[in-house]
Amino acid sequence: MRAIALFRGLVILVAAAAALALLASGPGYRLGAWHFRVGISLVRWSGYLGIAGAVLALVALVVPRLRAGAARSLAAALVVAGTVGGITGYWASRAASLPRIHDITTDTENPPQLVAALPLRAGAENTAVYGGPKLAAEQKQGYPDLAPLSLPLAPAAVFERARMAAAEMGWQIVAADPAGGRIEATDTTAWFGFHDDIVVRVVAAGSGSRVDVRSVSRVGRSDIGTNAKRIRGFLARLSAA
Repeated sequence: MRAIALFRGLVILVAAAAALALLASGPGYRLGAWHFRVGISLVRWSGYLGIAGAVLALVALVVPRLRAGAARSLAAALVVAGTVGGITGYWASRAASLPRIHDITTDTENPPQLVAALPLRAGAENTAVYGGPKLAAEQKQGYPDLAPLSLPLAPAAVFERARMAAAEMGWQIVAADPAGGRIEATDTTAWFGFHDDIVVRVVAAGSGSRVDVRSVSRVGRSDIGTNAKRIRGFLARLSAA
C-alpha cells in the first residue's frame, strides 16, 4: 500500500510541478526573478514534466489497484499535466515550423529604419541593423504573405489612421513624425513581457499611399511568429479603418 501511495503522490507532484514551472516562467522574468532564458528553460521542462505526468496518470487510472480511491485526483492530475504538455507541445511545434528570426518587415529591400526607438534598445541582445538578403530569404520562406499595404488616400490621412491603429493595438507610441511619414512604437508581449519595437512608414505612391511596417524583437533569436502576427494585425486594422 505504501508503494501505491507513493506512486499516486508522484503523479500529483509531477503534474503540479509541470503547471508551476509553466505558470512561473513568464511572470518570473517580468518580475526580474530570472533571465528570460531561465524562463524559456522552465517552459521546456514544464513540457517534459507535463508529458511524464500525463503518462503516469494514465497508468494509474488504468491499473485498478492504483486507481482505487483516488480516481478523481488522478484524473485531475491527468488534465493538468496533459494541458501543460499540450500547450508547450503546440509552442514547440510552431517554433519548429517557422524560421528562427526576429526582425520582420513588409519591405525587405528598403526596410523602415528605427530612429527614435534606438535609445530604448541600448544594451538589447538583438541589433536594429537589418540582416540583409539572408534574413529576407528566411522571411520569405516563413511569411510569404507579408507585403506593403496600398491605400487610395493621401499620406496625411493614412498617417493619422496608422497612428490611431497603433494606439488601438495598445502600442506605446515613441515618435510620430507626420512630415517624415514615420511612426515608431513599442509593444509588450503578454506572457514574458518582451519589448518589441515597431516602425511604420507612410509614403506617397501614385494617387494614394503605401504603408510599410517593420517589427523587431529586442531579445531572443526566434520570435515564434510574434512580429509577423503583429504586422498582419496592424495592416488588417488599418485597411479596415
